[in-house]
Amino acid sequence: MIWFSEREVWHWRNFGENRSSKGGNGAVTNKLKGLEVAQKSWEENRIKAGKEFSTRSGIPVKPVYTPLDLRDWDYQEKLGFPGDYPYTRGITPNMYRDKPWIMGQYAGFATAETSNEWYKYLLSQGATSLSVAWDLPTQIGYDSDHPLAFGEVGKQGVACASLADMETMFDGIPIHKMRISTTANAIGPIFLAWILAIYEKRGLQAQGMQLSIQNDSLKEFFSRGTQIFPPQASVKLSNDCVEYCVRNMLTHFHPLTCSGYHIAEAGATAVQEMAFTLADAEAYIEDLLERGLDIDDFAHYIVAFLGTGIDFFEEICKLRAFRRMWAKMMKEKYGAKKSESMRLFYRGYTHGSYLTAQQPLNNIVRGTLETLAAVLGGIQSNVTSSYDEALSLPSPEAVRVALRTQQIIADESGVTKTVDPLGGSYYVEWLTEELEKRATELLSEVEEMGGAIVAIEEGFFEKEIARSAYETLKQVQSGERVTVGVNKYVVDEPVKIEIRKVDQKEQDRQIEKLRKLKKERENDKVKVSLDRLRRAAEEETNLVPFLIDAVKTYATLGEICDILRRVYGEYKPVRL
Repeated sequence: MIWFSEREVWHWRNFGENRSSKGGNGAVTNKLKGLEVAQKSWEENRIKAGKEFSTRSGIPVKPVYTPLDLRDWDYQEKLGFPGDYPYTRGITPNMYRDKPWIMGQYAGFATAETSNEWYKYLLSQGATSLSVAWDLPTQIGYDSDHPLAFGEVGKQGVACASLADMETMFDGIPIHKMRISTTANAIGPIFLAWILAIYEKRGLQAQGMQLSIQNDSLKEFFSRGTQIFPPQASVKLSNDCVEYCVRNMLTHFHPLTCSGYHIAEAGATAVQEMAFTLADAEAYIEDLLERGLDIDDFAHYIVAFLGTGIDFFEEICKLRAFRRMWAKMMKEKYGAKKSESMRLFYRGYTHGSYLTAQQPLNNIVRGTLETLAAVLGGIQSNVTSSYDEALSLPSPEAVRVALRTQQIIADESGVTKTVDPLGGSYYVEWLTEELEKRATELLSEVEEMGGAIVAIEEGFFEKEIARSAYETLKQVQSGERVTVGVNKYVVDEPVKIEIRKVDQKEQDRQIEKLRKLKKERENDKVKVSLDRLRRAAEEETNLVPFLIDAVKTYATLGEICDILRRVYGEYKPVRL
């Protein structure tokens, strides 16, 4: 065996092997040459021709990695220390030694009353944040009584038509003690108005609250499909939230979460997830700069939301590489000076698309591996998928197991004792570097075509993701990619877990509440507030103050979105 001392590795990485063999570095050069000979001999004598391996992104993987794979790798530039630029190893020096990541569960279904009970249950089980899931009509700006909402009310999340529903949903919830997050995207500014109105009603100072809004409307166009307005108008509305929070010093708010998770769930590779998320981020950043904000004014208000899948090492390296790319983008492209502008706060979620309806208890293992990858990759907040998500809305038991998965990793596994414990692994550092390189090349391709909005309008993102999703499907169907319980180790047995469904009566109750609200509120005030909102939208001003005024009159979500549809129009999908 050929071993390198720490000093030798430092010399090799900083001075390279091309230096003269005379002097102190000659021994390192000779050892590297010796390693090359030894590795070649090992490969010739030990490695047999056979199956080729690759990551889920299609990156070829060798049988073994050595210092030779990091020949041109600079320790300080690429790795450094936790809490130091480029933050490959984490954004704080002690990471989880100080405190664990924020543990929450994505939840919400049926009506505000039902979700309120659910949130209280989650908090009783040790959740430290709440992540609100909306039903489909709410996400696309329709009231529960709209004809297009029929049959979908409360199905994928909670139905919320007005501030009254929000008040009910958070009744008795100590929102001043935790971070509230939500998947509101096209309706991001309206959710911000709702929550600010609730803070005001409770006598809470918004400056001291913690809030995360997904509010990434761009990724909706090519991953989830719950966009409402055209891309340019969507960027404008999303950034109204950011600008409002910056100018009002809401320093603990994250009003924009650039979301790769849904891009990956649509079928993207890790490389595509990284590149397309950064392309979206650049579109928002450049619009904010055009508004006259300095990068250091707003960068730390923006966070990222990436998923963690089942390819353990690729997912760990993806998080490390993306964090480094973000830091470099902020510093080198946008000229950020403050460290907090370059440190990326991660929200993570294990991939629901990897869960199977067959043998659903196997999903507990999948969720554990994916959560562990998220932690080893350095996330700040995480949600673990429930094992029954492929079948139904999660049951109380499934949610509890998902939360306990995080708690066991935090309190029992020992992985929180040291920061970035996989840092320095030849394979981990090589794969981190390779992911960064490939994602940078793809991001450059998007930039050259004109950026994210052009890529959306031309259908580039959708076509690339569809191609990757198709390749994955073919691999699963052929058995090349094993999915335990689906195409290997299959058993013929009925599912024996609880299937949770939304009672149709919940929809009826929601519609009745909404009709009662519209009848009893002061409709003259509603009309005035909506007219002011329309004029503000036509004048291209920041809409958040006008949205706050409108929701406080109990103008409904659908009424507000109808006003904005008249001004901005609706998006018509690209035909591929």
